[in-house]
Amino acid sequence: MISGRTTTMSIQRTFLTIAICAAFAPVAPAANAQTSDASPKPDNTTVNKRDRDAGQATADQQKNDSNDRELTKNIRRSIMADKSLSSYAHNIKIISQDGQVTLKGPVKSEDEKNSVLAKAAAIVGSPDKVTDQVSVKQ
Repeated sequence: MISGRTTTMSIQRTFLTIAICAAFAPVAPAANAQTSDASPKPDNTTVNKRDRDAGQATADQQKNDSNDRELTKNIRRSIMADKSLSSYAHNIKIISQDGQVTLKGPVKSEDEKNSVLAKAAAIVGSPDKVTDQVSVKQ
C-alpha cells in the first residue's frame, strides 16, 4: 500500500512540475507568423523631455485639496461622458492647482481639442483658468 501511495505522489509531483514549467515557459512566435517591423515603435521621448522642464505642470503636481480634486473629477467625468471623443481625448492629463487647470496630451483632431478645452472651461467657470497644452496627433 505504501508503494502505491508513493507512486501516486510521484506522478502528482511530476504533473505539478510540468504545469509549473509550462506556466513560466516563454512563448515563441509561430514560425509562419509575420512580424510587422514596418511600423515604428511609439516614441514619446520629445514629450518626456518637455515634461522635465521645471515650468511644466505634471500629474504629480496635482493639488490634494478638495476643490482641486473636485475640479479634476468633474472635468474627467465630463470628458468621459462624451462618447464621441477618442480614447486619446478620454486619457488627457488634467492637473488642477489652486483653481487653475492644465490640460495636456494628444487628441485626434482640432475639434476634439476644442471640445475638451470647452468642457474644462465650463466646469472651471472661465477659459482664462484653463491652460492649453493639448496637441493634435498627426
